[in-house]
Amino acid sequence: KSRAMRTIHSHDEVHVPSGVNATVNARVVTVTGPRGTLTRSFKHFQCDIKIIGQSKKKFQVEVWFGSTKERATIRTVCSHIKNMITGVTKGFEYKMKFVYAHFPINVAITEDGKKIEIRNFLGEKIVRKVQMLDGVTVVRTDQKDEIALKGNNIDLVSQSAASIQQSCLVKKKDIRKFLDGIYVSDRNVLEVEA
Repeated sequence: KSRAMRTIHSHDEVHVPSGVNATVNARVVTVTGPRGTLTRSFKHFQCDIKIIGQSKKKFQVEVWFGSTKERATIRTVCSHIKNMITGVTKGFEYKMKFVYAHFPINVAITEDGKKIEIRNFLGEKIVRKVQMLDGVTVVRTDQKDEIALKGNNIDLVSQSAASIQQSCLVKKKDIRKFLDGIYVSDRNVLEVEA
């Protein structure tokens, strides 16, 4: 049985913009920008991560003698690092809309945007409480029946949005007919830099 040929060296680079301080130590990447600091461990990836360049710094992610799947991790790591850089310079925003046919969904934001309480979902008396993850705040937007989640870490912002959506699942009904819930309507990068 012949073995698949391995590529000797694969690499990709991520540019670090000015105003952003980046360090890497044993595959633990730390990025500091105007909006704060984010740290992420890439120890479970079989790759080398280092910072090259003096004035114009950039991350270099490389894999030696990697299989196809190992080489695919290069782009993944680079995408994570890009999201970290975007998070500490601009930030992320997820907008969610309330969808209901009869019973209006009533949402109260408590604890300075750290917690959300959902009432009257499908006319139920139960109060659904969802705690936002660290660094994520929820605010009402100018539009009716819409909230926005903001934060630096795209994983925590999207997970908080998913927790809100999952808290409003329709049980024991045909979900093609009962479309009530709170759904993500828009995802974007905050334009105003801190």
